[in-house]
Amino acid sequence: MSKKPKHELENNKLNKRLRHAVGDAINDFNMIEEGDKIMVCLSGGKDSYALLDILRQLQASAPINFELVAVNLDQKQPGFPEHVLPEYLSSIGVPFRIVEEDTYSVVKRVIEEGKTTCSLCSRLRRGVLYRVAKELGATKIALGHHRDDILQTMFLNMFYGGKLKAMPPKLVSDNGEHIVIRPLAYVKEKDLERYAELKQFPIIPCNLCGSQPNLQRQVIKEMLNEWDKKFPGRIESMFSALQNVVPSHLADIELFDFKSLERGQALKHGGDLAFDRESVPQRFPTAEDGDTIRVDGAPAKKVINILASKPKE
Repeated sequence: MSKKPKHELENNKLNKRLRHAVGDAINDFNMIEEGDKIMVCLSGGKDSYALLDILRQLQASAPINFELVAVNLDQKQPGFPEHVLPEYLSSIGVPFRIVEEDTYSVVKRVIEEGKTTCSLCSRLRRGVLYRVAKELGATKIALGHHRDDILQTMFLNMFYGGKLKAMPPKLVSDNGEHIVIRPLAYVKEKDLERYAELKQFPIIPCNLCGSQPNLQRQVIKEMLNEWDKKFPGRIESMFSALQNVVPSHLADIELFDFKSLERGQALKHGGDLAFDRESVPQRFPTAEDGDTIRVDGAPAKKVINILASKPKE
């Protein structure tokens, strides 16, 4: 019996890791339920292609039934290759809808030349996609934001917005009418880059509108990438912090009732260690410690992924 080539083994390992990461997020946040109709927002970038691809794999093996429909918003940017997504989606047999809305002209008319257009463009795009989700009868809207996007958003809000806030893996939409999910919440961007190369997705460039890049987000991204190189495991530890919030040890009076504190009161996360030196681990936990990292003083544990491992009856 001949051995599989090394590159094939590595590709299989990557695919399995992505399936488990997506399945873990779905399970942890109850993102997908029996009978759901999920609108997968497809931009033509690596993240949304990978999201659709992994969800299709899980759909084939999951113990529950759910529908997928891919939706792309053609905003009429000059040079947008209209044929790419319809041809790709038809070739893989996924139901889809291409929505044509000339938001590009609206943005160009409203925003002064040289000003950043992304904010208005995003609001217009969001409104259209909410409308389409209602028309399709979608119960969930799936977006392709990954772990790195979530951390970048946290630092952007800390540095520039004065808020400890990130992108949630699951939340009600801002108009209150939809559930928005981010199944790639546990996935590393560099894994998505490798996966896109492996699958040879027909990537559509994101700079067709000629908009200025989000320089602040780019700076944050470069900072995190540099940390990841110098301090392996730091990114995993920071993301774990988003899952291990201790309100009593922060300073938000709406999240914790500091005014009513009394002596002898038992606190879930312990009292103040004002006179003790803060203990710092000698190393950051890494992905090798487990499929899902939990930093709460206990060793990291592997999580059995139901969606990725349990076949349909």
